[in-house]
Amino acid sequence: MNSLSAASPPEPAQALARARAFAEPLLARETLDTGENTLAHADAVAAILKIIGGSEAMQAASYLVYACDHLNKPQEVIAKAFGDNLAALAIETTKLMRVQRQAQHAQVASARAASAVAMAQTVAAQTENVRKMLLAFSRDLRVVMLRLASRLQTLRHFVSCKQVPPAGLANEALQVFAPLADRLGIWEIKWEMEDLAFRFLEPDSYRQVADLLAEERSEREADIAHLRAQLQAELQANGIVATVQGRPKHIYSIVKKMRGKSLNFDQVYDIRALRVVVASIPDCYAVLSLVHSQFTPITEEFDDYIAKPKANGYQSLHTVVRDATGQAIEIQIRTQAMHDHAEHGVAAHWAYKEAGVKGYAGVSASGAYEAKIAVLRQLLAWERDLSGTTAQAVGLDDRIYVLTPDAAIVELPQGATAVDFAYSVHTNLGHRCRGARVDGVMVPLNTPLKNGQTVEVTVVKEGGPSRDWLNPELGYLAGHRARAKVRAWFNALALNETVAKGREAVEKLLQREGKTAFNLEDLAGKLGFNSADDLFEVVGKDEFSLRNIEIVLRPPEPVLSDDEPLLKKPRSSVSPAKGGVLVVGVDSLMTQLAKCCRPAPPDPIRGFVTRGKGVSVHRVDCSNLREMIAKNGERVIEVQWGQSQAADAAVYPVDIAIQAADRQGLLRDLSEVFTKEKMNVIGVQTQSIKGTAWMTFTIEVSDAVRLHKVLAVVAELPGVRSARRK
Repeated sequence: MNSLSAASPPEPAQALARARAFAEPLLARETLDTGENTLAHADAVAAILKIIGGSEAMQAASYLVYACDHLNKPQEVIAKAFGDNLAALAIETTKLMRVQRQAQHAQVASARAASAVAMAQTVAAQTENVRKMLLAFSRDLRVVMLRLASRLQTLRHFVSCKQVPPAGLANEALQVFAPLADRLGIWEIKWEMEDLAFRFLEPDSYRQVADLLAEERSEREADIAHLRAQLQAELQANGIVATVQGRPKHIYSIVKKMRGKSLNFDQVYDIRALRVVVASIPDCYAVLSLVHSQFTPITEEFDDYIAKPKANGYQSLHTVVRDATGQAIEIQIRTQAMHDHAEHGVAAHWAYKEAGVKGYAGVSASGAYEAKIAVLRQLLAWERDLSGTTAQAVGLDDRIYVLTPDAAIVELPQGATAVDFAYSVHTNLGHRCRGARVDGVMVPLNTPLKNGQTVEVTVVKEGGPSRDWLNPELGYLAGHRARAKVRAWFNALALNETVAKGREAVEKLLQREGKTAFNLEDLAGKLGFNSADDLFEVVGKDEFSLRNIEIVLRPPEPVLSDDEPLLKKPRSSVSPAKGGVLVVGVDSLMTQLAKCCRPAPPDPIRGFVTRGKGVSVHRVDCSNLREMIAKNGERVIEVQWGQSQAADAAVYPVDIAIQAADRQGLLRDLSEVFTKEKMNVIGVQTQSIKGTAWMTFTIEVSDAVRLHKVLAVVAELPGVRSARRK
């Protein structure tokens, strides 16, 4: 309501005559891009506006719009002569025409060397651009009305001079302007614009249907006249006051019905049609009853748009009947108010823009406001129709449309800045944005943009956004998407710092353990991570202990202090020793099974002479043994498993490493396997990392051969990924 209270007073009297006199010397010798004389075009637009109910002031604007291009300070000059209201209308309409023209020229230039497919895509993109610009400027609905009338006159001009319009113009009319007129209910413009555009887009099809209509015109018109007179007499005899008239036939609507329903020309019902206009809704249904009693109705062709109006407010009764000769005829029945709306749609609603606080032209201020809201809803519905979206409806006032230097249209939220614009074009452009020009003038980055402005940003080669952009009080960003991109940049920056911190900690550990050659990706995989960076991230956040990494690295068994004499190299004799191991060449030598690899018969084994603890027996594939051989190869001694009865009864501890998906009941299932196989479990270590269970079981076996069978059974358990001997 506030916008209405601030509206300008009505324009001065005789605005139309004064506007034409003002514009005539400026336009009389000028021509438009289409080749039409500018003054003649303005005259025709004013006439169209008058027919569909536009006010005198609106008709006056049709001259002032074209005069703007020939004035140094158009807003000031027009406001002084005709008032702020008409000046604003003229400037807004001129701005829309200019940006549409720029966008069209840019599209045509880019499509000249393109293929047929690329050309079709260009036409589709241009159509979408025009739709967006019309919506952007629809806050003053009179701008839309002026553009509809102007496009209709342009099509008429090309018909009259028998020329083909520029590429895309007829397609725009059919795909954008005519649907807009339909949504607003301005059928007089819709029907004619569709027919004229179709005439240029498909001349052969248009001519074919036009010829079919002309073939039996005299006979058809005679039938219509007879039926009209018959129906008028029946209505009068039943006391119903009504006007019965023939309804014009529109070629494009006939073609759409033929194609949509796969009909022949003679099967299209509304080629022969009547319209009945009455005083009230009860009269509508009374007429319907009379029509169905006098003629044979086609039941499936009846539509009640009074009880259930169309989305754009259209109301009428539609029925199709057959006369005595069996010919089909369509009859529309409506009140005068319905007919006025059907012909002129919401054109009368533009009066709200010309109404002051107390109302104007019979429209109260509150009623005008409600009318504006109703029309805006129709425009929004039209937008969703064309875009095919089902997104939640938002007000048209929530968006603006600006241009790139190449005249591409960018849609932004209301209040958007050059930073929003940069992020909308490309994320990297937004990150590197450092300055902006709007319509060629340098502006601060937090300057709100307006409809139709051309925006150009300056960038640096490298860099990122400022944290100030996320401060809502500073007003750098209005769009949620742009704000999310800035946050994502800073989140990625923090993540990189965390990963770097974790990498440094892991590399220091590897260096300390003498494992600098260890593959970092392999290390991450052993710990249950998808990548080394994932491992570094949790280490950097102090969410993962370095002790877990030390366990995987398995440092070698420490070599004892050098305070016992080195044993001599063995001789060739063989003597039994404890633990079922025979040491070659040495009698009564103490032996121990190494805990790092836990050998068991029949593993190939070798001995290593320690200082003070006898011979340490290792599997030949033990990594610790390899390292000790590299340092002290002279201490290696040959050993083998004994065959005594004591050895047969002995059991040996071995370690089994299991990796599995962590789940409830996993430990129970594993224990059941060992129990069933009669293997004694003497030690268990478990650790769960990111849903992966790492488990080490120490079990006693009499020989390692039987162990392979147990590992195979364990590997078949649900969730087990690997089961191996350590």
